[in-house]
Amino acid sequence: MPRINPPAPPAPAALGRRVPLVMALACGVSVANVYFPQALTPLIADGFGIAPGTAASVATVTQLGYAAGIFLLVPLGDRLPRRPLITVLLAVTGCALLAAGLAPATDLLAAAGTVVGLATVVPQLLLPLAAGLVAPDRRGSVIGTLQGGLIGGILLARTFGGVLGEHLGWRAPYLAAAALTGLLALVLGLALPTTGPAARIRYPVLLADTVRMLRTEQGLRRSALYQASLFGGFSAAWTALALLLTGPRYRMDAQAVGVLALIGAASMFCAPAAGRRVDRHGPDRVNGWCIGATLAAAAVLTAGALGGPIGLAALTAGLLLLDVAVQCSQVANQARIFALRAEARSRLNTAYMTCSFLGGSAGSWLGIRIYAHLGWPGVCALIGFAAAAALTARLADRPRHRGRKDTPSAPSVRRSAASPR
Repeated sequence: MPRINPPAPPAPAALGRRVPLVMALACGVSVANVYFPQALTPLIADGFGIAPGTAASVATVTQLGYAAGIFLLVPLGDRLPRRPLITVLLAVTGCALLAAGLAPATDLLAAAGTVVGLATVVPQLLLPLAAGLVAPDRRGSVIGTLQGGLIGGILLARTFGGVLGEHLGWRAPYLAAAALTGLLALVLGLALPTTGPAARIRYPVLLADTVRMLRTEQGLRRSALYQASLFGGFSAAWTALALLLTGPRYRMDAQAVGVLALIGAASMFCAPAAGRRVDRHGPDRVNGWCIGATLAAAAVLTAGALGGPIGLAALTAGLLLLDVAVQCSQVANQARIFALRAEARSRLNTAYMTCSFLGGSAGSWLGIRIYAHLGWPGVCALIGFAAAAALTARLADRPRHRGRKDTPSAPSVRRSAASPR
């Protein structure tokens, strides 16, 4: 029997321009709470007199908590009103950050960090919320705006933590983040519109449905496969990059890796542009561009094995191209999945992000091992192989989608739906 989706409430004709910017800021501030502890590892080790490896576990458990929160809490966005859910999670995050900043021992710091990661899933709730609050022909643009804020938060988090921690101690970033998160909870509580729950099903069924949709929703599978492949290559590159730059070829310090990472700031500005291209051409075409850019990045990055100024220039150009490709692909894929089922956007995002994280983890694991055996050219070959896998899947699926754009936001689809028979 074919599945009959419950009717979704119509999207407002216009959300306005300021609310998406506030939501983008919220995405950046929220996700930064997961990443700024990475810059505090040496300071925490000195403060408690422990080994750096033990101090690094604080950042690790925060990221593990974030991954668990995506699977366990994000689906609740389909079950509960999103505005109170978002404000409560921000309040919990703020309290956990305050507890971490005042923690007298590493065990309590790690426990508070776990709660921070678990509750810091607000960006993954805001994205499907925004997708449902705008007309379909603006969906890609708004998703791109929020994704730009998300990228900015990830990029600036380590700078925020490192600079503030170096001058005021490791506790200062936690306390400052607690204040910012609490303020953000108040702002979003006033700025976000009121929306009702999209589905009324029990929580265990909600989690099971998240997994089931990977089998039943072909558009979700495509998006998850594309992003898991490209993000796997991206993670392999950045994981092996530290070994390349600090090795005998370049003999740089770890700080150089952080400086080189700032080139990803360009993707903050490319993400909104990618969203507008999705609205105009559909996500499938944007995915094709991103796969092609990833293949080109793999070729350019291969010259990084030469060392010297030429190699460093190749690394800079290749990493910039790779970062822009992966982030723009993220915008296209989320625009596609949010157009599938209006009543299940949070569950769709949960399934998609889980697959993306798995792809990134696999890429990091493979990148280290391939670098140990084949060096940097082997890592570049892995990036090219990941992009080729995404390209093969796209070409295999193309006959079923030839002649139409695969998103309801495409003008041709809207016109045909509105035309009388």
